[in-house]
Amino acid sequence: MRAILVDDENPALLQLERLIQGDGRIEIAGKFTQVRAALEHAEGIPVDIAFLDIEMPGLNGLEAAERLHAMHPGIQVVFVTAYNQYAIEAFEVNAIDYLLKPVDPERFAKTVSRLEARLAPHQQTAAPVLVREDPQIICFKRIEVLDGTGSSSRLKWRTQKAQELFALLVHHRNRWVAKDQILMTLWPELSADKAVTQLHTSVYQVRKMLKAWGLGSTVDYSHESYCLVQREVEVDVDRFLRDTAMEEIRDLRDLQRLQSGLAQYQGDYLEEHDYGWAMSAREELRRQFVRSSLLAAEYEQAVGQARRALDRLLGLQSVEPFSDEVCRKVLLSYLQAGETGEAQRHYDAFVRVLSEELDAEPETETVMLAEQIF
Repeated sequence: MRAILVDDENPALLQLERLIQGDGRIEIAGKFTQVRAALEHAEGIPVDIAFLDIEMPGLNGLEAAERLHAMHPGIQVVFVTAYNQYAIEAFEVNAIDYLLKPVDPERFAKTVSRLEARLAPHQQTAAPVLVREDPQIICFKRIEVLDGTGSSSRLKWRTQKAQELFALLVHHRNRWVAKDQILMTLWPELSADKAVTQLHTSVYQVRKMLKAWGLGSTVDYSHESYCLVQREVEVDVDRFLRDTAMEEIRDLRDLQRLQSGLAQYQGDYLEEHDYGWAMSAREELRRQFVRSSLLAAEYEQAVGQARRALDRLLGLQSVEPFSDEVCRKVLLSYLQAGETGEAQRHYDAFVRVLSEELDAEPETETVMLAEQIF
């Protein structure tokens, strides 16, 4: 079962994502804070389920449900909202269920069972053909492995240090890392003998897991150093860097390549792991994501895809809520679309976020632009 998630509040999206991942019966086909972006995404992919917030700016969840039903007549809609006064309207648009925030895990499990029962007869008649691809190591958001069918395999490590060692070796893939550097990074508080014992145990676990996954990669040792030799597996960061390595977009093919790279960025680099050694790479990759997203939006505006560019920028603002540069781009896009009221609301929300979260004000350039528009 494939689902899209739509909620204008990131914390609510995160809770729903975690419930789905913990349940294990649903695959997330996309998550969005903007309804328009969700509808555009849903046009080109198979979708079985939509989890929708109801009260959202612009198109609300009820209107979105109607459009999704028109695109995918068999789609199952579940509304997730903090307001129970919409219950009757929800079922008038053929919603299968209605969940109140914060969603109770037991209640959510019952909803998934209802979805499973409703969708099972249709899916049995047309079983999907699995297309095998090369396995992939995921580093954006969390460390995990995708098998050849694209299914996620959460890493079940015996110790957190073995997991961190694997992440560190992936971070330095195809490069030698001195044993002393690993010891100081992972076990700085232990004596030399105990740290070496922990290292040998963790290396054994990493090699065992690599073999179990059938990735073809190995952990080699030579001259007091270790190296993860990357074979038959791609790392999402490599694909991201390769496909976003451009200073300009010349044609639609370049845009498609850039979008392919941006799609790899499902969250900050190893953001769910508290690895201090990953911080520098995390910030640099985030800057690259912002630069490339702005480049894509600039091209889309130039070729007359103003709405797509605006949706991209709004999504980027949710990733970089304190960015004056992104805010200015959004304001100019709203101005180009003739939506001055939306521009005013966005600017007011930006000022409020800066004040409440950082006790700061917008940059002078942003204030001047707002004064020119309003």
